[in-house]
Amino acid sequence: MEVKYRLGELRHILTTAFLSGYAEFLLRPVITDVTVSAVCSGLNDTCSLAVYLSGVEQVTVGLGTMVMVPVIGTLSDRYGIKALLTLPMCLSILPPAILGYRRDTKFFYAFYITKILFDMVCQGTVDCLAHAYVAKNVHGRKRIAIFGVLAGVKSISAVCATFSTRFLPIASTFQVSAISFSAGLVYMKIFLKERLHDDDDDEYFDGGRNHQEVQDRGDPLAEPILRDAPTNTPVYNTRHSSLKDMASLIKNSPILVQTLVVTFFATFAQSGMQSAFLYFLKARFGFNKNDFAELILLMTIIGSISQLFVLPILVSAIGERKVLSIGLLMETLNAACLSVSWSAWVPYATTVLVPVVMFVMPSVCGIASRQVGAGEQGKVQGYISGVKSFSGVLAPFIYSPLTALFLSENAPFYFPGFSLLCVAFSLMIGFLLSLLIKDVPSPSLNKASTTIQIEEALTRDIS
Repeated sequence: MEVKYRLGELRHILTTAFLSGYAEFLLRPVITDVTVSAVCSGLNDTCSLAVYLSGVEQVTVGLGTMVMVPVIGTLSDRYGIKALLTLPMCLSILPPAILGYRRDTKFFYAFYITKILFDMVCQGTVDCLAHAYVAKNVHGRKRIAIFGVLAGVKSISAVCATFSTRFLPIASTFQVSAISFSAGLVYMKIFLKERLHDDDDDEYFDGGRNHQEVQDRGDPLAEPILRDAPTNTPVYNTRHSSLKDMASLIKNSPILVQTLVVTFFATFAQSGMQSAFLYFLKARFGFNKNDFAELILLMTIIGSISQLFVLPILVSAIGERKVLSIGLLMETLNAACLSVSWSAWVPYATTVLVPVVMFVMPSVCGIASRQVGAGEQGKVQGYISGVKSFSGVLAPFIYSPLTALFLSENAPFYFPGFSLLCVAFSLMIGFLLSLLIKDVPSPSLNKASTTIQIEEALTRDIS
């Protein structure tokens, strides 16, 4: 009942994330054809310039977001999430509007330059701030369940966008994308509240552990004692304004550091999978765009269902740390099986592992968010996005040449899926590191710890 109640309260941020994701995913199936037709002359299906332009965009945007998203996340703690959401959602409207008007070479380059500049600020920012909003307004283990719902909503937006792109003309696709971004901006400005409950108290933190607020508000002594009770370790609910303070926050939160390291290896592997997987399927089994669409839709639908319905149950049963480790282990097995695919049905068969694989990033966000107070959630989610951007920049430099080498005739030895095996190795490192993360204390332990604090404060007052 509590999760359903929170979902009703969070419907506005979920709707904003859906409209933004829908507009973003609309462009992905058509942008390749538009790029080729704009920059490749004659009847060529592709050309090196189109490939280079895509690579330059990926690296440039990754470097930009690696710096900008953590900054925006930190600023959201000071100026508010709603104010910072306005910037990326406004900037995202212009690029699709340009190609919605015209798609010749000059307009394409205007779109290309504008999109690179704006994506250095926009890409991943809405997701980062949406996670920070959830973390500010939902406490305890209910938070990771809502993270799963947020990821599921994003997956549903991808499914809807893919179906829409299948039937829309190219010009209308860009126009609908711009309209969806605009609708999301207007909806967010009208309906989204900065905080659901202004009177909610922050959670208490001690050495990276969460002490939940006292639930019995009828006790007049509970709240003042909790506020006045001294602590022996730093409490991270102040706003840090310098890089030195940010480094100090990370240094004094070992679980946060471990989570960021696991995030790097997980996203490094996922970015490598994106660089290698589709090319491997095309070279190995002759997949075409229809095969890709079927496989991606299947994975997206299965993933959205698991994130919405299975993740909350699993987290409440075994905890987010174990869910993270299981997700990384299943993702390792998935990549290893794909690397030795001997038939075209194997990629479809491995989708049985997708439900658990989709739990990795919600678990990461849930663990990291519980290491700081409500006033620093934007900062922490910005750190996660920055690490993801950094790994996204590095992965193409390693996995793209490796994939090209082992799919060519000049491979050192015959193993077309060798790059996917390297992806599995990176995921295995992330899995082993995730086993070192300490479990966040359960609510019962938190309650017991809070009770001890109250008793100690009462003893000091009496003496």
